[in-house]
Parts: sequence; structure tokens; C-alpha cells
Amino acid sequence: MKLKIAIVVHGRFHAFDLARELINQGHNVTLFTNYPKKIAEKFGIPQKNVQTFLLHGLLTRVIYKLHGVVGTPNFEAFLHSAFSQWAARIINKSEYDIVHVFSGVAEEIFQALSTKRVLKSLMRGSAHILTQSRLLSEEEQQAGISVDRPSNWMIAREEREYQLADVILVLSSFAQQSFNEQNISLDKLRILPLGAQIDKFRPVEEVIQERCQRILAKQPLHVLMVGNFSYRKGANDFVKIAELASISYQFKFVGTVTSEASELAEKNSKNIEFIAKQPQFELSKFYAWADIFIFTTIEDGYAMVLAQAQAAGLPILATTNCSGPDIILEGQTGWVLPIRSSKSFVERLKWCNEHRQELAQMVWRVYENFQPRDWAEVATDFVSIHTGLLK
Repeated sequence: MKLKIAIVVHGRFHAFDLARELINQGHNVTLFTNYPKKIAEKFGIPQKNVQTFLLHGLLTRVIYKLHGVVGTPNFEAFLHSAFSQWAARIINKSEYDIVHVFSGVAEEIFQALSTKRVLKSLMRGSAHILTQSRLLSEEEQQAGISVDRPSNWMIAREEREYQLADVILVLSSFAQQSFNEQNISLDKLRILPLGAQIDKFRPVEEVIQERCQRILAKQPLHVLMVGNFSYRKGANDFVKIAELASISYQFKFVGTVTSEASELAEKNSKNIEFIAKQPQFELSKFYAWADIFIFTTIEDGYAMVLAQAQAAGLPILATTNCSGPDIILEGQTGWVLPIRSSKSFVERLKWCNEHRQELAQMVWRVYENFQPRDWAEVATDFVSIHTGLLK
């Protein structure tokens, strides 16, 4: 069954990877974004399949940069509503089987489609927004500084989108549970785990051999985290882990240091090497450097870096509040630990340091036996979910 699909995303997220694979599988896909068509083309999406609101993308980047530097308003309501209204006008002129929209820019689109025979599919990349807000409020109280979290306007908007959607796609069992706890029926929810372009992150066997030789030679273990250095991603716990661990480890963080956590990063630069955000396909060299991948997030939907790390053959220490429980085989490919439990992470790292032979065996086990999902599988599952609902 070949489907006509609109994918609407105010940015990139994982929408570009999904769109590419759906096109490769023969579906008629139009990607609505505020990225240039040439950027989408770099991800394998033909320009003819892209509708772009370039002015919105430019305004968004300028406004958010000014907001972060000098504290000007972020014009959240204007930017999200304007993008949704733009996409709604174009989508409403055509007939689609599925209109798949990322949360925050779906309200006007779904309202415009209320009288049409089309499946309105919402992608929520995180936990339920009320759960997200609560967890980040708790983190704000613990950190003693203002933490970036959903505004009241966005909370109300997303809750309306949840009601307007025919189906809500989430990325992990943790996210699904958060919706169910907020009285969203499981019948309306579907889990769509993400993947990785395995060929981009899968190392040659020599990299694994060098990693195991390094481990068995009792050199300091290389501990890596990739993403945004923010309180939402557990920055406070990451620095505690680096501080509590002994000289038997080297810590590296690759990604953007957010303004809210910049002082925290500066204070801990002796314990952690911070590397600026890298192009996605340049990350493989940092995964090759690592022996262990840790992910201290307070709240996440999936975290694509976990799939990338597994593709790279790395044992993972991750919190419960992401896709960790779904993709980690406890004690075989890594460990799942509670949020805000820096001491638990340190205890696991100490075990790794003291059990080098077992750690090396785990590296080979992850590399040889545990195959993460690729994007073709994600696209196939996306189609399966929606064709079942269309029938």
C-alpha cells in the first residue's frame, strides 16, 4: 500500500531520516520544514519533495539567538502558530492519507483538517508535556537556577493537540507511560522507536580491537556523553560523576553547552573535556575514542545518541527516563539507572574499571550480537502503524 504522507516539522529532529526512508520505500512524501531544501537534500531527500518556510527558519534562529544572549522575548506563540498556519494552508489544498506533525506546530493544521478524511498523526518527541514540566521544575529547584522548561502557553497548546490527534506517536515505553499517567488512553498511543544510520556509526573491527586492548591494558577508561549540556539532560549529574570518579577515567562531552549550564561547564572543565557540537556524521570518531557511553538525562523521548552509541559498539549507562530500558539488555549491553543517581553511575563505572575482562567481553557482545534499528525499519513500522489505523 503506497501512501501519500505529509511530514511537518519546525526544524529537523528525526523527521528528515524518516522522510528519506519512506521515499525510498516508494511512498509519496512531502516534507514541510523551515530548513533550506539543499540541507534536506544532504539527508537524501529530493528537493521536489520539500516545502520550506525559509523566512520562518531565519527568524527563528535570529530570535532564539537574541533571546539567549540578551534576553529578548522568544516570540514562541508567534513562531509556532505562524509555521502551523503556513503548513495548514498548503496541506489543505491537497489530499493526503496521513498528515504527521511534530508537537507544538500541529494545532492549526489539525483544526484545518477536521472535516477531511485524513489520519492526523502527532509526533511527541518527549514525555507528556506535563510530566516534562514537573521533572524540569524539580530540577530547577535542585539546581537553584532557572531551567529551560515548557511555558504555560505551550503546555496548553500541546494538550489541545493531544486531543485533536487521531494517534500520538511516542518514542519509548517511558514516554508512553507518562501519557497514560495523564489519562491519555493507550488506544491512542503507539511507540515508534528510532534508529541510526548504522553504516555511518558502525566502526570497522579494528576500532573494537583497539578499544578492548585499551581496556585490558588498564588505561584510564574513556567515558563519553553526546548531546546538549543542559539540566534537562542531566548536566548536574554528569559533572558530579566526573568529580566523584577517580583518575581511572577520562570524561568527554560532545555537543552544545546551553546558556543555562555554561557556568556549570566552566567550573568543571578540569574534570571534563568539552567539545563543541559536531556535524552528525563527524561523531563517529568520538564514539571510536570512547570505551563507555553514559546518558544522565532527566527526561527524554528516545535520544538518538543511544542508538548511535550501540551501533558504535559501546556499553551504555543510561537513566530510566528515556529509551534506555527499551534497548539496553541489563548487564549484557549496559545498565539502566535511576535519574539523579550520580553515585549509582560511579559505582557502575568502578565495576567496569575493576572488571576489565568482563567489560571487554561486553564491548564485543554489543558489537557482534546487538544490532540497533536502522531507519528503514523505523519507516516500515511507521507505515505498519498507520495502515492498521487507516484500515
